[in-house]
Amino acid sequence: MKTEFGDRNHPHVQAQAARQAPLLLHSLTLFSEVIGRIFAATQPRTIVEVGVESGGASSIYLDHGADAVYCVEPAPTEQMRDALGQNPDLHLIEGLSPAILADIALGDVYVVDGDHNYATVRGELDWILTNAPDAVVILHDLLWPWGRRDLYYNAAGLDAADVHEHGADGPTVWHDDVTAAGFVGLGQFTAAVDAGGERNGVLTAIEDALAADVVGKHELALIPAVFGLGVIYPTTDADKTARLRAALEPYNGSPLLAAMENNRIALYTRVLAMQYEMAAGAIDRDELAGRVAQLDAELRRQREETDRLIRVHQHELEALRANPPISIRNIGGRAVRKAGRKARALRDKARR
Repeated sequence: MKTEFGDRNHPHVQAQAARQAPLLLHSLTLFSEVIGRIFAATQPRTIVEVGVESGGASSIYLDHGADAVYCVEPAPTEQMRDALGQNPDLHLIEGLSPAILADIALGDVYVVDGDHNYATVRGELDWILTNAPDAVVILHDLLWPWGRRDLYYNAAGLDAADVHEHGADGPTVWHDDVTAAGFVGLGQFTAAVDAGGERNGVLTAIEDALAADVVGKHELALIPAVFGLGVIYPTTDADKTARLRAALEPYNGSPLLAAMENNRIALYTRVLAMQYEMAAGAIDRDELAGRVAQLDAELRRQREETDRLIRVHQHELEALRANPPISIRNIGGRAVRKAGRKARALRDKARR
């Protein structure tokens, strides 16, 4: 039987696909199957995408039947512009969310995958639940590492009261503190030093927004895969709600997906730690090599100085060899005579 994993005549299909995949799976495109189910249940026409990866994920919403996608990105790259510009139904909106949302047509589906901190996500959800209460909201990164810990792409752009102590070190699953050997931003983002507590992390923002929702009832489905995908949908339309529940039921809270995700992030953060240790070892080796080079240079300098001194004093050495200050012959004669006297004295003593 031939499957997508190959067959007895093609045993390496799965391995070949695995080695072509990136080491870190993080893209929303991986949820295309789930998004297709959501769209089949709701038939959305207008999509608002907050946070554009590279433009590659934006087109999948059109593939699943949407008419237009408004792609919100504060600082689009040229690659992103080119990717979005190839399709007239993909509309690039330059601006910061949530402030820019009021300037865009209301969406049937909002895909929120921008700045992963409490203040930003809470602001986005408050606006959507108030102004587009019938929309479905798809959110990424509800679980580790940003579910209960803020990430900041631009902490300076937030109110100081909304920013936790943060730095360049990142989280790891191997202990509860941040570390230079963890999931770090390499200059692109910083992470809150502490996890948990109030107003910290994406999932905390979602919980608080739903608790404060005064417009209508909403439910949250959480898919525990690839850092966690959340789907918020209204329950005011019984038929639509039933279709969405059925569409998400195979994934929502799946113990199998959760176990696989835990294993995935454990393996990935171990790889990060190993990479850090290798880099640190390379630095140590470089420092040692530098020290050896310094010592070698110092040894060469000492040898050169010794050779110079020998050349400078060569004539003095030659003069000493030719005319030593004490005659070696005289030294030898005196020693022989002294030894003879001692021998005779011992002999005379023995005779007596």
